[in-house]
This record gives sequence, C-alpha cells and structure tokens, in this order.
Amino acid sequence: MSRLTINISTERHKALKAAAARRGTTIGQIVDASLDAYGIKSERNVSELLARARAHSRLETGKAEALAVEETRKARR
Repeated sequence: MSRLTINISTERHKALKAAAARRGTTIGQIVDASLDAYGIKSERNVSELLARARAHSRLETGKAEALAVEETRKARR
C-alpha cells in the first residue's frame, strides 16, 4: 500500500480524526471510501467493472468500453 502526504487545514484534520474515531475506522479508510464515492477507481477495479458489464451485455468490447467511459464522465460531473 502506498503512503500519501497532503496538506489540509487543522480544522479539517480534527474533523477527519473525529469522524474516524466515531466510525471506528481510520482517516485513510475514510479518504479511500471518499475516492470510491467520487468515482476514482483503480485500473483493476475498472477492468473488473468492464468484465461484469460485458458478461451481462450483448455489446461488443469497444462499445462496452465507450459506454463505460461515457457513464463515468457523467458521474464525475
């Protein structure tokens, strides 16, 4: 697992720390879940998503990938 250093305000850090304590989790896990919710996925996750979509669809590979990209862009707006 990689480490990441970011600069945030003291107030935000305190809020993150408190939220993690309330949830019984870590700040890193909150950040990771937030990235997932924002639609930022690893390449492996995207590949798995595409494989599932292909299995449930009659679309050709290129069309399935184009649809996945289009839907991801919509979700990020």
